[in-house]
Amino acid sequence: MRRSVTSLPLHYGRAPRWLFDRMKQLSGAVVSLIVMEFGPRELIRRLADPVWFQAFGCAAGFDWHSSGLTTTLCGAIKEGVALFGGDLPIAVCGGKGKSALRTPAELTECGTRWGIDADEFVAMSRLVAKVDNSLVQDGYDIYHHTFIFSKEGDWAVVQQGMNGEERTARRYQWFSRDDLDPMCEPHSGVTCDRTEETLNLVAQESDPVRRATMEFVKEGPDHMTRIWKEVALSMPERHYISPADVDGKRLAKMFRSIHESHSGTYRDLVQIRGVGPKTLAALTLVSEIVYDAPPSFRDPARYSFAHGGKDGHPFPVNRKTYDLSIRFLKECLEGARVNDRERIDAFRRLTRYEESMEGNFSQGESFESEEKEA
Repeated sequence: MRRSVTSLPLHYGRAPRWLFDRMKQLSGAVVSLIVMEFGPRELIRRLADPVWFQAFGCAAGFDWHSSGLTTTLCGAIKEGVALFGGDLPIAVCGGKGKSALRTPAELTECGTRWGIDADEFVAMSRLVAKVDNSLVQDGYDIYHHTFIFSKEGDWAVVQQGMNGEERTARRYQWFSRDDLDPMCEPHSGVTCDRTEETLNLVAQESDPVRRATMEFVKEGPDHMTRIWKEVALSMPERHYISPADVDGKRLAKMFRSIHESHSGTYRDLVQIRGVGPKTLAALTLVSEIVYDAPPSFRDPARYSFAHGGKDGHPFPVNRKTYDLSIRFLKECLEGARVNDRERIDAFRRLTRYEESMEGNFSQGESFESEEKEA
């Protein structure tokens, strides 16, 4: 399926109460249907999928062009799940601003309620936030963090960063796939309409940097500090860090803390308290200059899209994407097997629409012009 492109400007404020109340009811109903028919893991996998998540947001609130789709939809899902009073085997923790800071406590509370150890989820929540704040240095500061998990241990993270100067937002999504390596290509998707040169320390191409960094931190802290001073004095300013960006005394203290932590892996190093973007950028510069291990500047953002609009703004409706959403809703309605007249009528309308579109397809209708415009 082709991806369509549009801008996602940063919007402030809140969704109207009349809209949000409906969004949480709709979101809760869709979530419960998916859990009932396909299981909690499939729901979590879909929430971690950038295309499905965007389509769900459009269906719930039609907020296709705004950063608010992420924050409002996550809030609606959280409150929608709460309407079931703990009957669903999933939990939604965190949120925007201060709610994001409460994520560890909410994870622990859910673990206690379910009788499971939530420490692993708490650690992963913190690691995911640190990766997207410190290892992906793209100019976006994380201000929204939602952690969804099940009793079986599957989890997803949806978080969003803000670039206040450009008034744009960027969404980061994670899924607990079996082969997940938080230090190497961990995202299920990063959504933003702008892609720029980014210091990407979780790129596959940055593996030599990660290994070189671990070699460097095995040295004594005094030696580490001396090497940094030599690099800082002899090298011109780099586009991702310069000597002026770093407090030399603080960096020396961090070198000592890192060395004394005896970190065995790059992941261990990243999780040390106080190791942030500037420390990691300084270590990266040393790895590049001393160990000849340049980092990756490949921006991880790969998605930016919406269904489109009937009037052609921001682009004509991408019918293939729209039809996938319709087929998914049809699948949910079909699976529900309820005798509710309203749902049966809705199902019939969807069926008629799908049949009419299939008739158009059979006549050779093309989407190329619309996709080019997108």
